Amino acid sequence: MESFPVIRMRRNRKDDWNRRLIAQHELTVNDLIWPIFVKEEAGVEEINSMPGQFRVGLDGLVQYVKEAVELGIPAIALFPVIPDNKKDSIGTEALNSNNVICQAAKLLKEAYPNVGLIGDVALDPYTDHGHDGILVNGYVDNDESVRVLVQQALILAKSGIDVVAPSDMMDGRIFAIRTALDKENLHNTRIMSYAAKYASSYYGPFRDALNSSERLKGDKKTYQMDPANSDEALREVELDIKEGADMIMIKPGLPYLDIVQRVKTKFSIPTFAYQVSGEYSMMMASFEKGWLNPDEVIIETLLAFKRGGCDGILTYFAVDAARKIQSKE
Repeated sequence: MESFPVIRMRRNRKDDWNRRLIAQHELTVNDLIWPIFVKEEAGVEEINSMPGQFRVGLDGLVQYVKEAVELGIPAIALFPVIPDNKKDSIGTEALNSNNVICQAAKLLKEAYPNVGLIGDVALDPYTDHGHDGILVNGYVDNDESVRVLVQQALILAKSGIDVVAPSDMMDGRIFAIRTALDKENLHNTRIMSYAAKYASSYYGPFRDALNSSERLKGDKKTYQMDPANSDEALREVELDIKEGADMIMIKPGLPYLDIVQRVKTKFSIPTFAYQVSGEYSMMMASFEKGWLNPDEVIIETLLAFKRGGCDGILTYFAVDAARKIQSKE
């Protein structure tokens, strides 16, 4: 095999046109999903631990997402901010067909019928203990939690949510949800399974955004995955595919791209990753200090998700990234 000086790898890096011609991966607006936090109360309030991200009232929601729609972002993921007086031990508000996410879905579908809506299926925003399921004697009971999560998924689908996204990590919930959706003739409601969601320390700002961080009793290690494990993720993904998942989510994102790549290589299913709140807040802190250049780092980081095998990325930088991408076209 020939080597230097016959082979000069820098030849193909000399010109911009050449670099663009041989680029293996490309980040486009079509790769972006924008997570937003929705509240019933009027107005917009910035999240202290997530500068540039807001809790958005229903009164201004349609206008808030207008730019994202105009930029061509294909989907929005909705997360509820529930007042303390509506939280209880069994997440009753999750089963209210007029809860904040159901109202938000109806508003957005009427205003922007062609934008995909993704609805989180989990009880942690609605419970007074901060867990994703039902506690029985201090332990998150799997089967009782699944029973409630199925009802939650049906309510979301009927409100206009296109993709239900179980992020709870209960065993068997994908099959139970798929079965229930099909019985209700909701055959086209897709399931984006958080199939490999790790018990990560990167979620802190997200819990602040939902006002649930101080309420969490204990941790979530009995149902979310151990960050030390990777083979286990493949088992989780395979089970969820067999149970009827249409798409797979890995969470967190950048520190777990090895999982993304293994999943995509093995299963060739639509694979997504969530650039979670801790990832976002670390980068924002560096931008504010002037240590990193946001115009370069945001795109480079999201491109790493694509290189790792992601078909799409949930990212709080979605609108910023879309602006940067569009400005180059």
